[in-house]
Amino acid sequence: MTAAAPVPPTAPSVAAALPPAAPAAPHRLLLAGARVLAADARSAPHRDLLIEGDRIAALLPPGTPVEAAERLDAADRLCLPGLVNAHTHGHGGLSKGMGDKWDLALLLAHAPWVGGGRGLEAKRISTRLTAVEMLRKGCVAGFDLAAEFPGPTADGLLAMGEAYAAVGLRAVLAPMIADLNFFQATPGLVDALPPEHRARAAAMRMPDGAETLATIDALARRWPAGPVRLGLGPTIPLHGTDGFLRGCAALAAEHGLPVQTHVAEARYQAAAGAERYGTTLLRHLDAMGLVTPRFSAAHGVWLTEADLALLAERGAGLAHNPGANMRLASGIAPVRRALRAGVTVGIGTDGSGSSDNQNMFAAMRLAAFASRLLEDEDWLGAAETLHLATAGSRALLGLEGDGTLTPGQPADLLLLDLRHVNWAPFNDAAQQLVFTEDGAALRDVMVAGQWRLRDGAVLGLDEQQLFRDAEAVAAEIRATTAEVRGWCEAIAPAVACHCAGLAKHFTGARRLLRAE
Repeated sequence: MTAAAPVPPTAPSVAAALPPAAPAAPHRLLLAGARVLAADARSAPHRDLLIEGDRIAALLPPGTPVEAAERLDAADRLCLPGLVNAHTHGHGGLSKGMGDKWDLALLLAHAPWVGGGRGLEAKRISTRLTAVEMLRKGCVAGFDLAAEFPGPTADGLLAMGEAYAAVGLRAVLAPMIADLNFFQATPGLVDALPPEHRARAAAMRMPDGAETLATIDALARRWPAGPVRLGLGPTIPLHGTDGFLRGCAALAAEHGLPVQTHVAEARYQAAAGAERYGTTLLRHLDAMGLVTPRFSAAHGVWLTEADLALLAERGAGLAHNPGANMRLASGIAPVRRALRAGVTVGIGTDGSGSSDNQNMFAAMRLAAFASRLLEDEDWLGAAETLHLATAGSRALLGLEGDGTLTPGQPADLLLLDLRHVNWAPFNDAAQQLVFTEDGAALRDVMVAGQWRLRDGAVLGLDEQQLFRDAEAVAAEIRATTAEVRGWCEAIAPAVACHCAGLAKHFTGARRLLRAE
């Protein structure tokens, strides 16, 4: 047999012989001549703001020569940090304007039809609606406690995450989970219903808690990297057994998930917590291992002074939602007392099913105004309120950055048109942002150095098609949920009466102006 000829060594390719190519230089954009909100929000001097890639590179005197940068004339613009929504519900995008004289108990009683009947596409559309509205009202990120009925699914959560990514927002997507429903969680509620409705309420069940946690665990192991992070939202403390809540704490610790839950939102819940646990809702969550630096309490209207001290001690936060708290007659959260205790506070809108919009400008205004209704409290000033809606909310989401437009910070920013009536005349940037602005002057939104709203148009998304899709899916949901809506309306008077009576048992705090 003839020996095979030796194979000559392969010559290295030209590409392999060359040193690796240098990475492309980041895009440089100069916003020239804008009024730029100062880090303390107490002034807005004219500056040239240089952006490199996804970062703010420099604040320069107007007219400073800058090489190799795209220049955008921003002389008639106010530039401010992007707002961050500390608490919302993407599934509420299809639920605007539902329920008039409802408190929280009635909202929960009507939840089977307000938030039910959703297929996969409806979940995607609802979340996309929420994201678009947040973008149009100056948000660059949000903490979304997302609901699926009867329980979370991988397909549903991925679809909702994709909805945020399509709009270009950062988000924490925290599935709302529970192993007890409203009727099981509220002491004496089933027996308070009309006799003909008790059996139906008593038969309702949530999915098995272990299966729910297993679903989230599996999803956390394959959640895609990107601007939308997975979180965890044990919905309401009363709606979880102790074993379930401990499981939530273990799951969050294993995967480093941000955690948010509705704590002491309504007075009846605070009363029910004292009855069931012999302590406050927050103290019980702490005993379950949930109150950590990754934890934030949404609402917290009925938190006690000791609760606020505990939040501060654990490095946890509070998401203040003044619009929803007034809409649902829950009361006014003790924001000043929380800040004084050392708690990180952010501002949120809540979902559109409980506050009807995603307008963070309105949320700031309501937060500042509500603080003036509490006796013996130092009010929230405009600059401080802006800080809560930027730096405070960013901290609750675990986002990088301090919410200012200073070198090295993420390029998450807004441009408002100073030729709009809201700014005629320009008197004080912070006060007009909080007390006057409603989002109407917003023209541009940048997230991580990328324009997401440009000249008033949402980029990369057909809004009119989204609105048509929303109308179509809303009609389908109305048909699907018509029967359960009728049942919810039949039990509503009994629910309202029972929870109002239960609320009177809690005397650990005062958060309403009317007689308590």
